Amino acid sequence: MANKLINEQSPYLLQHAHNPVDWYPWGDEAFEKAAAAHKPVIVSIGYAACHWCHVMEHESFEDERTAAYMNEHFVCIKVDREEHPDVDHLYMDAVQAINGNGGWPLNVFVTPERAPFYGGTYYPPRPAYNRPSWMQLLQRMSHIWTEQQDEVATQAEQMLQHLRQASQKTFIAAEKLPDNDTAKKIAESLLKQADKEKGGFGSAPKFPGTMAISFLLEHYYFTGDEPAMKHALHSLDAMINGGIYDQLGGGFARYSTDREWLAPHFEKMLYDNALLVSTLSDAYSITKDTKYSSVIEETIAFVERELKDKTGGYYCALDADSEGEEGKFYTWTWDEWIEAIDENDSIVAEYFGVNGPGNWEGTNILHVAKSIAGLAEENKLSVEEVKQRIDTVKGELLAARGNRVRPATDDKCLLSWNALMNIALCKAGVALDEEKYIALAESHMHWMLDNFEQDGQLKHVWKNGSARIPAKLDDYAYLVQALLQLAAASGTNEWILKANQLMEVVVHEFSQDSGFFYYTPEDQNDMPVRKVDLYDGATPSANALMAHNLWLCGMCLEKTEWIARAAAMMANMADTTARYSYSFAYWGLLLQRHAQGMKTVICAGPEAIAAVREMRRNYLPQAYILTLGKEIFDIPILGKKYFADKMYSFVCSEQACLSPVSTVNEALRLINQYNKALGIDT
Repeated sequence: MANKLINEQSPYLLQHAHNPVDWYPWGDEAFEKAAAAHKPVIVSIGYAACHWCHVMEHESFEDERTAAYMNEHFVCIKVDREEHPDVDHLYMDAVQAINGNGGWPLNVFVTPERAPFYGGTYYPPRPAYNRPSWMQLLQRMSHIWTEQQDEVATQAEQMLQHLRQASQKTFIAAEKLPDNDTAKKIAESLLKQADKEKGGFGSAPKFPGTMAISFLLEHYYFTGDEPAMKHALHSLDAMINGGIYDQLGGGFARYSTDREWLAPHFEKMLYDNALLVSTLSDAYSITKDTKYSSVIEETIAFVERELKDKTGGYYCALDADSEGEEGKFYTWTWDEWIEAIDENDSIVAEYFGVNGPGNWEGTNILHVAKSIAGLAEENKLSVEEVKQRIDTVKGELLAARGNRVRPATDDKCLLSWNALMNIALCKAGVALDEEKYIALAESHMHWMLDNFEQDGQLKHVWKNGSARIPAKLDDYAYLVQALLQLAAASGTNEWILKANQLMEVVVHEFSQDSGFFYYTPEDQNDMPVRKVDLYDGATPSANALMAHNLWLCGMCLEKTEWIARAAAMMANMADTTARYSYSFAYWGLLLQRHAQGMKTVICAGPEAIAAVREMRRNYLPQAYILTLGKEIFDIPILGKKYFADKMYSFVCSEQACLSPVSTVNEALRLINQYNKALGIDT
């Protein structure tokens, strides 16, 4: 018999719709029932592609005895963290405060007033891993609730106070914005955390760290710091060659379980692939190395092929599991390998690191174990011969893999993640000088605005033609950034006006007195605490994106108060970013660009499009480049800059525009001059 999740649209909730647990979706009904029955609430949070969520469901939530105890003593709520990131953020912070760590599934015990008093992550059906069984924890929480009400109330109130204090941010007046010394400290901090041997940051598990890598690439561009460049490219190369990258079908898994990037957690998330395309676009722009352009193209092709709805939006993820096993779709036993290819090609097996015993749990994860050049030399073949053999076998393996049972697709579309993919398409189009990616971004932007915007309000999630759940700060922040990047990439400046419209909503509905932004709008009242998130998680800090948006929109629309607010946000984050560089890497990007002099560049006149394309052949992260091919008056920075008879370039800071120049080389010289050329006193 189905529970109340049967009417939901989330694939994750539908996975639990036939559990014997009497699950409720997030909402007032469950908490009202808990208050009336004076029961504690279990809020269990996960997502469709989560391997350990599936494990705990099978072990505990499908168990009749366990479910009966949960139903008798608790009111139980299932939450898709991707549908309700605000719920996930709040309760994750609580669990991390209680236990010092977090993850999914996230299981939190809360009062009928939604205040958390205990929680953890995965619990086994029997005591293991130095933790109690799920049933033991249920019994203890039920006993505490009935016998120690005062302690529960005290713990819940203390936790709410902690969460409120964590979201109280105070602006400290800064005499000036941080300079290049701050950027140097951030770079040094990141390199101290770097795994110089294997790439990336820290030890296992290893996440892509795209914002940190982009910072190091930009740091090299600005300063010539070779160690920064070396580690950024080493990290990207290690991922591209590792099992975290799908060597057959393209696209990246969420993270590597080991230090070597061999064994991924096999789920593929839209946001990871979007962010990696963006960072790889930076790497290609600097190096012009075709291995980066190839991976960009393969990753976008994967997203288009496997994560795109027929109407035009992008799905959330592919599951890690198929046929009940993690990675089964992607790995190869030796027998499967031999059966899939026409003959046992030892060169290709060496290239992919495939052997009889396997390299992971008796199977093989494909990765680049030997270089093509090295194999060619060893076997006295040409590089082209080896490459052709590898490409032939890749086609055979991909065809064989296509006959397997595919991992499930989480086929809902999130506005925030779709906006990140839009940014990635814009960056790839600019870096590779590929109009097809910019055209994709334009078509996709129309889809987002047509489907996520209802009655003048943005929604967070879309599925099957219906959008719902009010948009959060990251939805607005990423979408505004996507609009601004699309305006620059396409030359369609009207997108800036839409960005401004949405910015007005954010400034009015999300602002905190401190100058930062809450994660939820002011009219949302289903959470006991309004959070302010400042650090990067798997995706960039929405507040950092908002600082970026304030500066760009402020420049384009001559809103000096927005420019000043962006500067104040950056100044107040400088010390924290220098100390905790990896967790605040997007702030680091902004601080570094500002230290070098963020600029707006307008190429105006009949040859403006050609001039912009020529300018983009250079890596210019500190410059926001606009095309003015016709007279425009409703975007102030573009006003009175169009000349019908000649092309001019205008290089502007937040204070003023320099005198126009008539060649791209002259404009590039001004862009790359030190801050003093723009009158910025550092």
